[in-house]
Amino acid sequence: MFDAILRILALTRKELLAILKDPRSRFSLLIPPILQCLIYGYVATYDLNDVPYAVLDQDRSAASQELLAGLDGSGVFRRVANLGRAADIKNMINEQRVLLVIQIDQDFERRLLSGSQVNVQVIADGRNSNTAGTAMGYINAIVEAFNANWRTGHGQGNPPIRLSTRAWYNPNLETRWHMIPALIGTLTLLQTLLLTGLSVAREREQGTFDQLLVTPFRPAEIMAGKALPSMLVGIVQATLVLLVAQLWFRIPFAGSFFTLYAGLSLFVLAAIGIGLLLSSVAATMQQAMLFSFLLIMPFSLLSGLTTPISSMPAILQYLTYINPLRYAIDIAHRVYLEGAGLGLLIPELLPLAIIAAVTLPIASWMFRHCLA
Repeated sequence: MFDAILRILALTRKELLAILKDPRSRFSLLIPPILQCLIYGYVATYDLNDVPYAVLDQDRSAASQELLAGLDGSGVFRRVANLGRAADIKNMINEQRVLLVIQIDQDFERRLLSGSQVNVQVIADGRNSNTAGTAMGYINAIVEAFNANWRTGHGQGNPPIRLSTRAWYNPNLETRWHMIPALIGTLTLLQTLLLTGLSVAREREQGTFDQLLVTPFRPAEIMAGKALPSMLVGIVQATLVLLVAQLWFRIPFAGSFFTLYAGLSLFVLAAIGIGLLLSSVAATMQQAMLFSFLLIMPFSLLSGLTTPISSMPAILQYLTYINPLRYAIDIAHRVYLEGAGLGLLIPELLPLAIIAAVTLPIASWMFRHCLA
């Protein structure tokens, strides 16, 4: 019995030494928990601390300014524009410059002083249902505080202001209208990174990588041969999610399939470039999987899928610019719910093209380096 324990301990020591002697294994074991803990601590929050909004104040009275002062002084809402006409509302929301637009009609103060109940309209960008719903909850609290102060100062019984809310592109603020289209990019990234990350690592582990040295294939051809299957699988998987969204959940598709697939193809190219980089660095399939999951978690958290990017620390907001999933989710939401065309998607397509243009040549160089 004692000898068996000693043998088990010796084998355990041997396995631990094998893991800890490899620098890449030490990195994959120690760094990911620390990074994920930090990212979760700073990013995974449903609180809002920066809500950009615009105002269409057609009354411009002391009462309307008092109401808006409650928003500006809350520390949550940030006014970015004072609109002069109702036609400007569409552009502000479509360009994602604001999350909310507050419209105050004429005779706002006069009707309050006469004791009549006044409607204040709040128009929200419903493409992110969680954020819009939370922001509307904050506005309700501010309006309730205004109503209480007004009743106290003017002796009125009924609430003087009643909010009239509208959510564009997601009228009922249904969570699945936000989540399901976003999964088109999220699940595609997961599958693409895993497939491309395991491609070369599998060859090395099975001992077939050296056979590539004696084939007539060039390094760029080998890279393309490993990238195309992952790209096809990614597009097929995105199509399956799209079919589920339309046929099962009945989420209305407002855009063009050509536009959606053009954006997804560029996104898959960027994801393949990252996956091929991982594949060329990892020595084993286990390392490739660990590196893939190390990236998938931060990419998901920093994409704006569950937590608004504006609520993240400034340094993490800058990191989102190199996250392809952020742009893929924006493309899916804008095409699926808004019906945006290619011209309106340039701010999302251009960063994806840059990421692909940077990662794919580096991956090609690393392939040549490995095959040299």
